[in-house]
Amino acid sequence: MTVWDRPEPPTPPVPLDRERIIAAAVALADEGGLEAVSLRKVAARLNAGPMRLYGYISTKDELFDLMVDEVHAEMLPGEQPGEWREALRVLAHRTRQAVLRHEWLADLLGGRPTLGPNGFAVTEAKLAALDGLADIDTVLRAVETVSAYVTGAIRREVANLRAERATGLSKRDWQRASGPHLTKMLATGRFPALSRAVHDGAEVDAEVSFATGLDWVLDAVAAKLTRPPASRSTAP
Repeated sequence: MTVWDRPEPPTPPVPLDRERIIAAAVALADEGGLEAVSLRKVAARLNAGPMRLYGYISTKDELFDLMVDEVHAEMLPGEQPGEWREALRVLAHRTRQAVLRHEWLADLLGGRPTLGPNGFAVTEAKLAALDGLADIDTVLRAVETVSAYVTGAIRREVANLRAERATGLSKRDWQRASGPHLTKMLATGRFPALSRAVHDGAEVDAEVSFATGLDWVLDAVAAKLTRPPASRSTAP
């Protein structure tokens, strides 16, 4: 039985439910990352005994599942756009925005799909955007491709944000500090393509980079989409 199927225990004298538990866990993770979350710490945040939580959640992994599903609700637009590219674009940007609000989510994206109702709703929205535009296997590969790009790009962005905090160096400061070594390596002539990229490439911020890459991925998906052939009558 999954955490989604297991009923909550009867209401005790001191109110406690999964909604309050999840809210407390998300707040702890927002403040200190996943390492700040444990059943004991969540119980302390709620002024409850740790054993009380086991009536609602059996393991920390179940707690993480509930937290992830809670944030998935933030990814859903109020209204699903009608055009497939716009629908997938909106979901991708809302996913990025949700992760930037809850950086810990970057560590839990990917892998097996979440089984919560909000996770189901996000997956349904992705599939529904492409429904009828191609056979189901093509639709599945398209959704997987877009999701893989979104996950990878977001994780890279979060990794850079964490590096800035860990080192105390902004991107520009890090570039200045690394400049002498980079100049020396490029001067060897062993990396001509990299040298052109460093000297001639335009620098864009994370949001522009994300949007550009997403558009290119959607272009690739568009090239693969073909409407299924119309069914033919078999009547004699």
